[in-house]
Amino acid sequence: MKTVRSISLLVFFSYINCQTLQRSLLDAAMQHTNNQDYLEKNLRDVTSIMVTQFLQKLTYEEVQTSVKELLDLAEKCKSLQPHESPSECCHQLMTTFLEHICNNQGIADKHVFSDCCNTNNTARHKCFLLHKRDDAGYSDIFQIPNFEQICEMHKENQVSVKERYMYETSRKHPFLYGPTILTMSACYETAIQSCCQEGNKTECFQRKLEPIRKYIREISLRHHHLCEIGIKFNHKVAKAVELVLLTKKQPKANFSEIAKLATDIKNLHQTCCEGNAAACVFGRSQLMNYICSQQAILSSKFTPCCELPEPFRGECVITSENDDKPDLSSLPLSRFTEDQFVCKQFTDKQDDFLQEFLYEYSRRHPELAVPVILRVDTVYQNLLGKCCKLENPLECYSHGEEMFQRVVCESHERVKNQCDLHGKLGDSNFHDRLIVLYTKKAPQLSAQELVVFTKNMAAAATKCCPLNDEQQFVCLEDSAKLILGALCRRHEAEPINAGVGDCCDDSYAFRKPCFDDLQVDGTYISPPLSCDQVLNLKEDLCKAQEEELQTEKQKLLSNLVKQKLRAAEMQFQPILVDFAHLVEMCCQAEKSEMCFQEEGSKLIEKCWSLLGG
Repeated sequence: MKTVRSISLLVFFSYINCQTLQRSLLDAAMQHTNNQDYLEKNLRDVTSIMVTQFLQKLTYEEVQTSVKELLDLAEKCKSLQPHESPSECCHQLMTTFLEHICNNQGIADKHVFSDCCNTNNTARHKCFLLHKRDDAGYSDIFQIPNFEQICEMHKENQVSVKERYMYETSRKHPFLYGPTILTMSACYETAIQSCCQEGNKTECFQRKLEPIRKYIREISLRHHHLCEIGIKFNHKVAKAVELVLLTKKQPKANFSEIAKLATDIKNLHQTCCEGNAAACVFGRSQLMNYICSQQAILSSKFTPCCELPEPFRGECVITSENDDKPDLSSLPLSRFTEDQFVCKQFTDKQDDFLQEFLYEYSRRHPELAVPVILRVDTVYQNLLGKCCKLENPLECYSHGEEMFQRVVCESHERVKNQCDLHGKLGDSNFHDRLIVLYTKKAPQLSAQELVVFTKNMAAAATKCCPLNDEQQFVCLEDSAKLILGALCRRHEAEPINAGVGDCCDDSYAFRKPCFDDLQVDGTYISPPLSCDQVLNLKEDLCKAQEEELQTEKQKLLSNLVKQKLRAAEMQFQPILVDFAHLVEMCCQAEKSEMCFQEEGSKLIEKCWSLLGG
């Protein structure tokens, strides 16, 4: 068993690209045993995650106090017997938690929850969720510069270091699922144990903690994105996303198994997104028990994962590679476009029929990103909705495969054009182009927001465009769905404009093409802004790092574009060039402040000339 588990962990950590952690995490897994009472044995940690993710302003000590009080109040959690289902405890824990917050005036006031406490249980829960912030900028334990201090803490009290890590991760990533935090806390704990025995602790920590930090950052974005889909769109869209993901991972599994799993996982996502960490951990454990009991018919890639103990098993299955594509030559997709009984199946059992099409198309096209497959599915649904009303529907829907190919080609062409432009302009100029484009589409966003949003898009192009054609396509589509998802959450919190709202709300599948085609917001009236307000010409610029200077230049670009939304990008370039030159010249001058005043006045005049002042 030990040998199998060793191999399994090595496979798992190669999946999450944590090769440097393989040996230390193997040791960690040896300290964990498979048991059915995993939630019960970790209830305090799970409760701590839930409390911290909702009450992000609490100190570590305050969280520990709240956890103790909460577990004392939750009667169902006190009397848990071995192998007894903890579902009632999970439910009561959340209800008790919400009551506990509202009964504690100090906590309610500190987190501005008073409005939530004046509503009933269901509305109260939703209200609390709306207060979660994943952009609050909390520092995390990875940024602690004194690694000797971590080792000293570990030496004195091993548990507190692990708990502190869970606290920091939970408050920084309030939408990250509880089981993932438990898994990565085990990874962190083992890295600490290993590195504190090394001579060069700093190098060891950087090497072993960076893969954990990177994985958490990326998976947290995905978890939040899945939550957004479940909230914004109907359950059919959420299930369709899961069905595509599952089919790509398990193309040999039959449709009924995939459909069942898609429903179960959609429901589990909803539980996790509601912030009930205990129910999320319990639900994930149950789901993995089922998957591992059915691995022979689901995927050959799950075997090493299913040998692992909790909490490693679930993360391993989720991050495992796709199973090999089966031979489907005897089952052509044409039965969805050439069979004369298509409309009968579509009319009689529309949901089941469309899900089966999505399943069959996904298992034949694992190379396509989820949004692209959903676009094909949307086109097919709309095609049947139109054709099945005609006298000769077969003649109408027989062109389906051509339409599917056109959707894929159009999506591919958009990505290719974006990468061609990136290659032509280079990283910095490409980012500037995105700032101009998106300032025109969403001028209501602050210059800082636009710089950060487009920086993520530019980074995606830098990462994805050098890949081969097929990988480039998937990579950029996958990145775009997460970046645009974050923009849509920003719109949900504070509406930007009607165009952005339409792209966010109308169709999840066509969200990216909608934003690509979004034009200048003609309704925007820029507030009066003088050039000396736009131009930040101070001596402080000389102390700024290169990245900070680039940000200042790009904020200037965005603010200028807001004043003249219809102007071409080239009209702004002379001012940007002069700004960069002025900063370089004045920072080398003996009297920098005087230089900025004298030379800056010339640049302000040029700015006024551009803006028509």
